[in-house]
Formats: sequence, structure tokens, C-alpha cells
Amino acid sequence: MKRLLLALVITTSSAPLALAGPEASKVAPAAKAGPGTTAVKQANETLTNLLKQKVAAGSPEEKALAVKVTTSVRGFLDIDQLGKRAMADNWDKLTKPQQTEFSTLLRSLIEDNYVRGLRANLSYQVEYVGETTDKAGNIVVATNVKTQRKGRPFSVAIEYVLVKEGDKLRAWDIKTDGVGLVENYRAMFNKIIAKDGFDGLIAKMKKKQAAPGT
Repeated sequence: MKRLLLALVITTSSAPLALAGPEASKVAPAAKAGPGTTAVKQANETLTNLLKQKVAAGSPEEKALAVKVTTSVRGFLDIDQLGKRAMADNWDKLTKPQQTEFSTLLRSLIEDNYVRGLRANLSYQVEYVGETTDKAGNIVVATNVKTQRKGRPFSVAIEYVLVKEGDKLRAWDIKTDGVGLVENYRAMFNKIIAKDGFDGLIAKMKKKQAAPGT
């Protein structure tokens, strides 16, 4: 679940998101600007500004800031849709209460990952490469993130897959070097469900949620 922050905060093991960090405001010119690029930029800039606000750990100010970060993430990333697509055929096998429990847990895990970005100290540059429309009609915004790993230059390609919901664009998948969150989660969920069933998946998610620093 660490890859979640390499997109909205760079730090991950199997999932990225939007992109923001203490110095992520260093943005290279976009090759092509469109509504998708504008939406991603706005989401990243909003989160960047929030993460720049350094407050004391555990303070009321940090808790208030965490709420704002969660709201920002929820407004841009459609976690419910991401989870539903990741569950694929398993989704329709669940009861409504099971679907709700799963979506609530996944949302909490992902949003908590972003909140931990409040204590991150990252510096990288975002280049907006351009945007296209895929065969399904989704807008795909391509970016390139340049940072350092162990003191050496490091870059990663991040693509945001957006769909229009009402009057705004929201991301339902984010791909890092061609591998998406939906794909990563689907493989993980399928493996756990095949071995331990849906209850086993929920148990693992709850354990992850309760673990410190996850």
C-alpha cells in the first residue's frame, strides 16, 4: 500500500495516487494541457499546499489538517470505483453490507496513507507529459516524476485514468510505470479470497488498518 504516496506523496509498495509533497510544486511545462491535465494539476496543487503546512504531531492542528487532506483525496480519487473494479467478478457475489464494509475499509486504508504524508519530507519535480483518451473513453493524463533514491536521480511514469462524474473529472485508477492500482489490488484480492474467502480479506484489511505506521 506504500505506492499510494509515490503518486500523491511518493512512498509505496503496491499503489500510487495523485502527487503532492512538501516540494512537489516544482512543475515542468506540460506538453499538452486539457481538462484532464487541469484536474490533476489542481488536485496535486491542493494537496501540495496542505502537506506544506507543518504542524506538531498529534496536535489539534494536525488532526484538522488531516481532515482536509482526506477531503482532498476523496474529492479527486474515486476509491469506491477503484475498489469495485479491483474486486471484478467477486463484487457481485457480495451482499450490500459486505460491499459497504469493504469499500469503507479500503477508503480508510488509502486515505490514511495520504494523511501520513503530512510527516513526509519529499522533494521531486512533476512533468505533465500530455493527455489522451483511451478506447473506453477515459481521459488518461501522463506525468513523469523526477526525484532521488539513495542520492541518485530516479524517475517514474505516473498515469491518471479519469472519468467524468457530474461536472468534474475524478481518477479511478493510477498507473505507475504501466502498472495500475486496480491491477495490483485485483491480483492481491483474488489471491486472498481464493485462499481465505472474503472474510479473510476483511480480516487482513482490518489488521492492516490497526497496525501502527501502515
